[in-house]
Amino acid sequence: MTHLSQEKAPIMEALNRYKHMRVVPFDVPGHKRGRGNEELAAFLGEQSLAVDVNSMKPLDNLCHPVSIIKEAEQLAAQAFGAKHAFFMVNGTTSAVQAMIMTACTAGDKIIMPRNVHRSAINALILTGAVPIYVNPGVHDELGIPLGMSVQDVERAILENPDAKAILINNPTYYGICSNLQALTNLAHEHQMLVLVDEAHGTHFYFGENLPASAMSVGADMASVSMHKSGGSLTQSSFLLINNEMSEGHTRQIINLTQTTSGSYLLLSSLDISRKNLALHGRQVFEKVAQMSQYTRDEINKIGGYYAFSKELLNGDTIFDFDVTKLSVHTREIGLAGIEIYDILRDEYDIQIEFGDIGNLLAYISVGDRQLDLERLVAALAEIKRRYAKDKNDVFDHEYINPQVVATPQKAFYAPKKNLPLAESAGYISSEFVMCYPPGIPILAPGERITIEILDYIAYCKEKGCFLTGTEDSAIQHINVLKEVE
Repeated sequence: MTHLSQEKAPIMEALNRYKHMRVVPFDVPGHKRGRGNEELAAFLGEQSLAVDVNSMKPLDNLCHPVSIIKEAEQLAAQAFGAKHAFFMVNGTTSAVQAMIMTACTAGDKIIMPRNVHRSAINALILTGAVPIYVNPGVHDELGIPLGMSVQDVERAILENPDAKAILINNPTYYGICSNLQALTNLAHEHQMLVLVDEAHGTHFYFGENLPASAMSVGADMASVSMHKSGGSLTQSSFLLINNEMSEGHTRQIINLTQTTSGSYLLLSSLDISRKNLALHGRQVFEKVAQMSQYTRDEINKIGGYYAFSKELLNGDTIFDFDVTKLSVHTREIGLAGIEIYDILRDEYDIQIEFGDIGNLLAYISVGDRQLDLERLVAALAEIKRRYAKDKNDVFDHEYINPQVVATPQKAFYAPKKNLPLAESAGYISSEFVMCYPPGIPILAPGERITIEILDYIAYCKEKGCFLTGTEDSAIQHINVLKEVE
């Protein structure tokens, strides 16, 4: 591939040319550059609506790029060290699903950690692939799921030599990384594809002294949430391929589910953000890491909170840690992370990324200011002083090993009946129950409902977690398989 200048942003440049042409639009979208919807134009700005345009020859077509989008994809591939990069406008959810749908068909086995995002299990429902779960360890003190042990993955591979692929989180929502190089080498030794969910790892490609990225270790595919740490608009992501993965076939898989009306707002944001990271990413993420470390140190001085980092490393299930992540354990002050999440928003006008039962996560980026960091630290100190209580009131772990009875696809489409959640113990769930974020299912289709799981769900409700996944929006009832297996 010819080396391209990362100074270029082909999609943005083409949109600017198009704006200057003053073309009369007799095509969709019907707002006609905002003139047909004045309230929307006033809210979003005429500049935005002027480039909310339809696919056409001068602007290429996301389903089959031949010009500016193709060039933008080549630039992204070079920036990320990939064979090819696909622009994704249905979020990283669609990128994760495209990876699994590329690697697996109905009945194929795929090895994955159980603490995957719901998008991965959704892909199993769509494809009929069979999950071979490697249960992550749980950190005794923090109660959070860790990475996959190399030994556990090797055992899963030897017991399932016909598996087509392995899916790896890099990193987890909390910033924890498995031994990506060792797992990639192991899978390739057994002719399995390596798929990596890097929704929270965009910066690994551009920062220094950060964990290894999927492409750097020779993984076959990776889904990258540019809109998280990469600076692009929400819902915009990249799907990267490497090695012998077919660009044409992967594009066909993507086109099975991705919109045929790709938003040029999202596409241009990917293009501009890639340019920014390629040119300035090292300095950007060095600053983010410094801000995170400063805030971690200040929070740990408060006492009671534990903002964790590389001191957790154990060479295996916590092989590396993303130091840009500000993950804070809250159990010692007797408050669930979700309770602090609510207090920060309701009483201090501070919105953090998420709080779960024992931890919270504040997402720090180059857009943050020192004053903002100080305000967060001060709020946490005051919350401790005002609200701290007995730590025994807090649930002692986040992750419950599931009992998998049926494949997600079989359970999702099986004959079912609806039961009150409180009466469902012993039955097999045919739907999800999850706290969102982080979107890791507490229950997934095909898993047995246990008293322990019901107690955990009840506790999540009591603490104010936002539960989703069931047909019943109140999460009072659940669909289960008609027969208890």
